[in-house]
Amino acid sequence: MLIDANGEKCVILAEVQFEARGRSHLLSFLMIKVGLILGIAGACRTDELVNLTVDDIEDVGSSLIVKIPNTKTKIPRIFVVTDVGNMLELFRKYLSLRPPHVKHKRFFCTTKQENVVRSHSFVFKKLKNLKNFKLPDVACYTGHCLRRSSATLLADAGVDITTIKRQAGWKSTTVAEGYVENSIENKTKIANQV
Repeated sequence: MLIDANGEKCVILAEVQFEARGRSHLLSFLMIKVGLILGIAGACRTDELVNLTVDDIEDVGSSLIVKIPNTKTKIPRIFVVTDVGNMLELFRKYLSLRPPHVKHKRFFCTTKQENVVRSHSFVFKKLKNLKNFKLPDVACYTGHCLRRSSATLLADAGVDITTIKRQAGWKSTTVAEGYVENSIENKTKIANQV
């Protein structure tokens, strides 16, 4: 269990198995999965996800190029999502279910009257509301999980701190290091190098 920058409980997201049950949950299910994919791949703040538009995501066949034009640090970011684990299939399925007559360009929208998603913690509110996800300590899944999970996964993969900072848009090495959770996997890799 971790405490985020606001003093709230926070967890690192690991592989979680999701299963949509029934047609009524399909759009919500896909929105959660695509939100998690984009959020972790780009170390996104939840408001960056909420403000994402269909014009910010370019499907180039073998990958997605995602632009985050408005960031807290005022430095636009670009990241790429590749087709590991059928991620692109989920993205395309979500996009195909998005009603074509929606008047706004926000990427994420709710099913009721195609309203824009306004809540900064939309992914986690949906997770908490869908009982079939059965996550432990659901209250600990906050918007900070996306950035912390991204930084930790990158560090565990051996990515240097400069690249982690660039991916998430952090200016400070200290801040970036604060988002990387000390994991047994990373400690084992270090021990094997000694």
